[in-house]
Amino acid sequence: MFKDNLSSLRKMKKLSQEDLAEKLDISRQTLSKWETGEAVPDIEKCKTLADIFEVSLDDLVSYEVSDTGLPLPPKGKHIFGVVTVGEKGQIVIPAKARKIFSITSGDQLVVLGDENQGLALLKSSDFINIAEQIRKSMDHGS
Repeated sequence: MFKDNLSSLRKMKKLSQEDLAEKLDISRQTLSKWETGEAVPDIEKCKTLADIFEVSLDDLVSYEVSDTGLPLPPKGKHIFGVVTVGEKGQIVIPAKARKIFSITSGDQLVVLGDENQGLALLKSSDFINIAEQIRKSMDHGS
């Protein structure tokens, strides 16, 4: 996974092995060994790579394109996979998404929609906080 992610990210950023090696202060041969899986970088170099490519360290090391068919998402963005809509419109939010966004059983979610951009889910408490901030900013602007 790591070697494939490293290679694809480097190519997506249109960096040669030489260019990336220079940014990391390593030899091109060392980078080549990382991309072929003959060697792996230390954790500090992995962190630097994640920063260069603007991805999470976890995704750099363990993201599998085969799970979604999509490339690594930028840091802070997530691709959780595909869910199936049930007969009554219900979906199961993937466990990783529930963990990252602290969604637990019984939480209420607001479903927002934009015909051009799609659907979004927000915890109702977060939505209320955002709405309150907007209301306050409008009150101060009048």
